[in-house]
Formats: sequence, C-alpha cells, structure tokens
Amino acid sequence: MTFKLIDAHHHLADLSRSYPWLEQTGPYPYHGDDSPIRHSYLLEDYLSDVNGLTLLGSVHIENGAADPRAETAWIDTLATEAGIPSVQVSKVDLLSPDASAQLEYHASFPSVRGIRHILNWHENPRYTHTSSNTIMSDPRWVRNFARLAPLGLSFDLQVFPSQLAEAAALAASHPETTIILDHAGMPIGRDAASIHAWREGMRTMAAQPNVVVKISALGTNDHHWTVNSLRPFILDTLEIFGPERSMFGSNFPVDSLYSTYAQLIEAYDQITSVLSEDERQAFFARTAARTYRIPGEWDLSD
Repeated sequence: MTFKLIDAHHHLADLSRSYPWLEQTGPYPYHGDDSPIRHSYLLEDYLSDVNGLTLLGSVHIENGAADPRAETAWIDTLATEAGIPSVQVSKVDLLSPDASAQLEYHASFPSVRGIRHILNWHENPRYTHTSSNTIMSDPRWVRNFARLAPLGLSFDLQVFPSQLAEAAALAASHPETTIILDHAGMPIGRDAASIHAWREGMRTMAAQPNVVVKISALGTNDHHWTVNSLRPFILDTLEIFGPERSMFGSNFPVDSLYSTYAQLIEAYDQITSVLSEDERQAFFARTAARTYRIPGEWDLSD
C-alpha cells in the first residue's frame, strides 16, 4: 500500500488495570471466541501489527475499562510521549448521575476528542449491549448528549441498523455535534431484507451533514470474510457517504480474531482500487485527520 494511513479505530489494553470483558470466561458474544485477545495489548503490540505501513496517526477508542478516567489518563500519557495514539475517544455512560462531571473530566485532557457510549440494542441477548432500545430518547441521556458540543467533544455512535433512523433524528436535532457512526452501521444480517434495511438506514444517516462514518469491524459479523464478502459493504458505504465523510478503522485487536492487520489492509486496498488516489487518501487518512482534529500539517502528497 503506497498511501499514508491514519487508523481511526483501535484499542489498547493493560491488564494490570481492569478490563472486565477481557477478564471473564464465556459465553462468548457475537464477535466469537475472543479468548485469543484476552491479554494485555500494549502500544508495542499494536505497532508490531501495523509494521510495514506508513502510519501517520491513530485514534484510540475506549476499550471497556473498569475505570474510564484512568484509561483516559493512560492514553493521554501515551499520546504525549509516543505520539501514537494521536488522540482518543473516552467512555461516558450518558445516563449516569455524574455524567456531566465525567464529561468535563475527560474534556480536560488535550488528547480527548470525543465520547463513546455503546448503544447497541437487539432483541437477541447475544447481540445486545444495553437493556433498553429507547436510550437515545431518554431525557437524561439527551441532556448530557447536548453537553458534548459546548465541551468540544464529538460522539462515536455504535448502533445496529434497526437503530439508524432514531440515530439520524438525534443527529438532526443536534446539528452542532459531530457524530461518527462506528463500524459502518454494523450490518449484522446477510439476507436481502436486512441488507436493504441497512442501506436505507445508512442513507438516512448520510442525509445529516454532521455525520461521518467509520468503515471498521466488518469481521465481527463476518468471521470468515473474503474480499468479495466485504466489498459490497465497503463500496456501498463509500458511495452513500463519499470518501470525504468516510474513514478506515482496523478495530484491532478485536479484528485480529479474523485476520492479520496486513491481510485487512490488503483487502481494503484491493476493494478501494476503484477510487481515485485522492479519494483513497481521504478515506485512509484525510477524513480522520479532519474529523478528529489530529495535530499535524497533513501534506499527504508523496
């Protein structure tokens, strides 16, 4: 791959701290048997996976730490001392009684760009992350969500296709807040009706100018993916949002369950070869640099 890369979605973990989801033992969630990644995944491990690529920067996404404040402080130190991750998205449960104070705490760190509160709800308990499918309309949640923009924070939105219409309404009612749709809207169904519903939901989201999308974690719903199985979801998302509103994310180490980093990049490189070089550079770096305000001059020309 000749173009430069900003990985807009990856995780680190230090099990000398506490990460409850990495410390449990079965049953495994929908991303499959994750026992191979239930260990520390430090910066040197991530850089080893990325080895050989021109990595300009990266965005660390909260990783389910028991103490999100401590995780933010740790990642901020890495950003200052190592430059990778470049910036981060922290965790706040926007329904928590002290959510406002938590937001102010995380926003005080120079590397913090946004917040994630995972909202995936599904009638199948194996898929759901929450106990309610009405969180985005809960008045307490909405009040705290409205605090993001004044604090200079974006929101990483992780939902399933059935939730995209409600998410689009949220975006429309808060046009001042940048919303990053994680994992291409998480298309979990592969039947024709499910794919149609996903596409319609993605178009509804793309109609909101304050929404951008990350094409990432497709392996979580396609454990034995091939270039051909990934292609329609990558190209459809790029067509719907455009390269200037789309960005690449590896979702490592979770997606290391399904491929190496090099295999993942090779697939994306092959699939996006139909784009112009400028469009590919937008997708692989420029959109992430702009959206997450990653420091640097960002002259991406060779």
